[in-house]
Amino acid sequence: MIHHERVKPPHHIYPPDEWNLIEKEFYPPFMEMTETIFAIGNGYLGMRGCGEEGVPVIQNGTFVNGFYESWPIVYGEEAYGFARTGQTIVNVTDSKKIKLYVDDEPLYLPSANLLNYDRRLNMKSATLDREILWETPSGKQVLIKSKRLVSFPHRHLAAMSYEVTVLNAEAPIVISSEMLYLHNHQKGNGDPRQAKGFLDRTLHPRKQIAKDRRVVLCHSTKNSNMTLACGMDHDLMTDCAYAIQDKCYEDFGAMVFSIEAKPGIPIRLLKYMTYHTTHTASPEGLCARAERTLDRALGQGFAHILADQEQFMNDFWSRSDIQVSNLDPQRTKRSNIEIQQAIRFNLFHVLQASGRADTTGVAAKGLTGQAYEGQYFWDTEIYLLPFLIYTSPRIAKNLLMFRYRMLDKARERARELNQQGAMFPWRTINGDEASAYYAAGTAQYHINADIMYALRKYVQATGDEEFLYEYGAEMLIETARLWSDLGFFSEEKQGKFCIHGVTGPDEYNTVVNNNTYTNLMAQENLQYAASVVETLREQKPEAFAALASKTGIEMEEVKEWRRAAENMYIPYDEKQKIHPQDDAFLEKEVWDLKKTPPENFPLLLFYHPLVIYRYQVIKQADIVLAMFLFGQAFSPEQKKRNFDYYDPLTTGDSSLSSCIQSIVAAEIGYPEIAVEYARAAVLMDLADIGGNVKDGCHIASMGGTWMVMVYGIAGMRDFDGILTFKPRRALDQPARIRFPLTYQGQILDVEMGPEGARYSLREGEGFMIRHEEEEIHLSSQEPVAIRPILSW
Repeated sequence: MIHHERVKPPHHIYPPDEWNLIEKEFYPPFMEMTETIFAIGNGYLGMRGCGEEGVPVIQNGTFVNGFYESWPIVYGEEAYGFARTGQTIVNVTDSKKIKLYVDDEPLYLPSANLLNYDRRLNMKSATLDREILWETPSGKQVLIKSKRLVSFPHRHLAAMSYEVTVLNAEAPIVISSEMLYLHNHQKGNGDPRQAKGFLDRTLHPRKQIAKDRRVVLCHSTKNSNMTLACGMDHDLMTDCAYAIQDKCYEDFGAMVFSIEAKPGIPIRLLKYMTYHTTHTASPEGLCARAERTLDRALGQGFAHILADQEQFMNDFWSRSDIQVSNLDPQRTKRSNIEIQQAIRFNLFHVLQASGRADTTGVAAKGLTGQAYEGQYFWDTEIYLLPFLIYTSPRIAKNLLMFRYRMLDKARERARELNQQGAMFPWRTINGDEASAYYAAGTAQYHINADIMYALRKYVQATGDEEFLYEYGAEMLIETARLWSDLGFFSEEKQGKFCIHGVTGPDEYNTVVNNNTYTNLMAQENLQYAASVVETLREQKPEAFAALASKTGIEMEEVKEWRRAAENMYIPYDEKQKIHPQDDAFLEKEVWDLKKTPPENFPLLLFYHPLVIYRYQVIKQADIVLAMFLFGQAFSPEQKKRNFDYYDPLTTGDSSLSSCIQSIVAAEIGYPEIAVEYARAAVLMDLADIGGNVKDGCHIASMGGTWMVMVYGIAGMRDFDGILTFKPRRALDQPARIRFPLTYQGQILDVEMGPEGARYSLREGEGFMIRHEEEEIHLSSQEPVAIRPILSW
């Protein structure tokens, strides 16, 4: 069920466009929303979509992935093993400000007479473009064109082109290009999803540089001991006379250009911005890095940087684009354009959150806001990695490598929890557990298996066994050890292996026994670990010896893993013929969602956790997610009965739910429900379905959009590593969908349309796929296969 209203932006201001997000008026009622959805970033650096002028603004923000301040978690009552230190991403120095004065009057959008206004997020070139025609009170018409980008090819670089032309008169012009660190102690207003506020300033000045047209400001954090250098440099291109003045203080720097504008003669300011962070380098060394980046940018020039960006995006879309038409024939042509726009918007923001996250994770909000403290969750492995594995496997590998680098801390965390093996943090930036509420945080042991599930999918889709044996096997061993130690063989369950005191994906039911999702995940984790260790021992004895030396693994352990996996207890209620979410779930009273006031959603903001925990009510898909990830473990009849039971109990209070419910509804033959949930997933941010897009994009739901299209509409499954398609369509359905998949270094183009399913090998020597139960061998000699699509 979906219990949230959708925001409908007015079409005359926000017209649909397949490749652009367009704003045709300066529209304050949507400002807090557009600051998020017009954000740009590259996975390392992100800038919210605020205007160049700096005001008006609701939540300004510039973020560097992994740059955080730590703080002590204070408990009213302490207990052993509680997380001790929180981490929050820092809103760093803002370098995107450019203030404009004409006749000493500032451009201030709320009161300016704007004859024309056009702002657009260009998803083809990854730029934020704006064109304004401003008529001053004295009748002077000023044309202002700007283009902002955060570079993908150049990780530490952002750039802006800002062009001013006075069309009908001479005028004194001042362009003030600024950078500012302004401490913001904004708090979360009772919403636990929002970021913690810092009363004291977060960044402390260390060094400042001002020379020529360049300013560099260096700051550091107090507790996390991280250092940031932010620099800007400029090139002014005009035939008008001008003068330059620089300003540089501890928290502020500016280059002020005073220009005698002539009618019709453009004044173009090119601004280059760079961000570097470190745990180890000195302020002097970090500032030197920033200056080298600026030197390189000036040498290349804006046109070259823009061309590199466009080339990068062309490559991304060639590997990632999903094209749809007539997906909803009952709606207007404009609505179908909106669907195409929304799909690309979601994929684009996933790229912006992950593209250059080379040595970090992907935050829940990417780099579009501070909500959830900028921390990394299980979202990455379950909701983002499927898209990245099949479109950008290099990024997927980097994210798995990031998990490997925190393995030692995960071992330490397991000791704190009195467990063997390793326990990955539920939420973190630096690898330390940062969840202060263990019931809905640390108790979600399933994150261990989520990471290993993603590892298995990555290896199967890429064939990267080198990564598996060099890094993945060690993680598998330590996570399997935790499951083996955490669970036990229960006499009450006829000797089955049970796992107690855990929380599944549904955070409205916490610290339960035998959560079905968790048990299935643990079973898969144990089986995969045993299989990999056994294969290494038999086929790569030298690699096995090195692994055994590092981990102390013995084959008796592996036998225990096999025994636990083979005897894993999977709850099943014979009376209702469904899988209970956990041992006690069906014993609870059912929450009456129909009688719950609409304004009381999400429940977590209006009811004490103990109230919620007493009822059968679900925040997000749990059993339904298990049926998607482990479809082979459920019969078609079980899937239908489970969905029928759990769907009416699901609030949709989590953005992670709609996409999964859509996929499973499509599989079991509920096309109308599938479409309803698909629309909610695709429009999660553009229609602000969760009501909190102001705090940042829902990156996991955006990854879920790709899954809805590929796993839902196209019916793809990959349980055994072989791409299998079982698409379904309504009779006379004219919908068409096209998308590429990267599989073991090759590219497959998939198209589903009225004439059937078409599979085309674009690159590579060939491989085998399945359509329904038929094996199809694609090759360079026979690269195309067409098969009929069955109806629901």
